[in-house]
Amino acid sequence: MRDPDALIARAGVRGDPDRDQHFLVDDRVLDRLPGYLPEDADTTHILEVGGGTGALTDRLLAVADHVTVIERDPELASFLHEEFETEIADGDLTVVEGDALEVELPDFTASVSNLPYGVSSEITFRLLPEKRPTVLMFQKEFAERMAAEPGTDAYGRLSVTAGHYADIEVVEPVPKEAFSPAPAVESAVVRTTPRDPDYEVPDDEAFMSLVRAIFTQRRKTMRNAVRNTTHISGIDDADAVVEAAGEELMSKRAGNVPPEAFARLARIADETGGGDGG
Repeated sequence: MRDPDALIARAGVRGDPDRDQHFLVDDRVLDRLPGYLPEDADTTHILEVGGGTGALTDRLLAVADHVTVIERDPELASFLHEEFETEIADGDLTVVEGDALEVELPDFTASVSNLPYGVSSEITFRLLPEKRPTVLMFQKEFAERMAAEPGTDAYGRLSVTAGHYADIEVVEPVPKEAFSPAPAVESAVVRTTPRDPDYEVPDDEAFMSLVRAIFTQRRKTMRNAVRNTTHISGIDDADAVVEAAGEELMSKRAGNVPPEAFARLARIADETGGGDGG
């Protein structure tokens, strides 16, 4: 396997915290990442977002039939083309220079990525609806919020929306020292295993709008949160939704409401003509 420090030296670059660049340089963590994919994961085509200098790319090439790496930094994308010239020529690797939020995603079977933290949420919600297993590096607090259960301090909009698409597990905490330069926060590796939710929603967009709206007022009762956020949820007749949902749910606060109850609320909003998905 290529040495991560040697790759950085060959690239002639330094990670830049101001540009959200923290290169993962701990060999042991790098070696473990591909192994966190679910045992039955299809590794035919692995997508890596934020290739950096290619330390993780190198390890993914060892387990995948094909790897596509997306790198927005032109200098790093150019280096990846040089460093992995043979693998590209052999058809094992595709390097895409561009923004992972804008480029067309390939038809990947799994994703393993050390994400740029500043856009990790946006990238995650581009990947999760694809219903492919992922192993993603996040800020530790973000990872814990993704995996949080109702009734815990970390539970919120992120927990509900991520869990709508997949089972979320924090599989390894990663110290600051594993990166160059070291970020200001601890990190963690998250595995997402796609599954269909065990509840029905009118449509994903209406459900997400409702959840987003309610959690802007997480300290208030659900009754007040529904009434106060119709400009976000798109609910037309909040009083009708509150009445139909019943006192038990409406007296709770968002942090104690499980995803299936949000789904029921979304169905009620839809049935009372109260939601437009926007």
